[in-house]
Amino acid sequence: MRLAEALILRADLQRKISELRQRLERVVRVQEDEEPAEDPKELFAEIQGSINEFTCLVKKVNKTNSLTKFDSSQSIADVLAERDGLMQRKKVLDGMLEHSAIIQDRYSRSEIRYQRTIDVREIQKEIDNVSKKYRELDFKIQEKNWNIDLIE
Repeated sequence: MRLAEALILRADLQRKISELRQRLERVVRVQEDEEPAEDPKELFAEIQGSINEFTCLVKKVNKTNSLTKFDSSQSIADVLAERDGLMQRKKVLDGMLEHSAIIQDRYSRSEIRYQRTIDVREIQKEIDNVSKKYRELDFKIQEKNWNIDLIE
């Protein structure tokens, strides 16, 4: 199995676990003298099986990411950490930009005025730069994922 296929399967298992959890939450309590639509014990057992499968798959993905070279100096895990760092940087910059928007709710001249403490154009330029780096790195990671076999 390719790493990309394992990642798709991991996402499917996450969705399945979430859906099963929601179904279980709906049937753990019913009105007196009523029967649940599904057996909670069976749902719980199915969730446990899916969680076990998910855990095993995540271990294999993590092992593959840490043991596989992305380039001559970094593993895939290293590059994933770099990509995550770019995303965090973008979120911080987005937050700065969002909070710098000045909406004046003044009703009289005596009320407090606000002013920006950052250069909005400079921040937007940095957001564009970080976003581009993220997209380029993510594309390279996705491409690599389709060429790597999952380590068992």
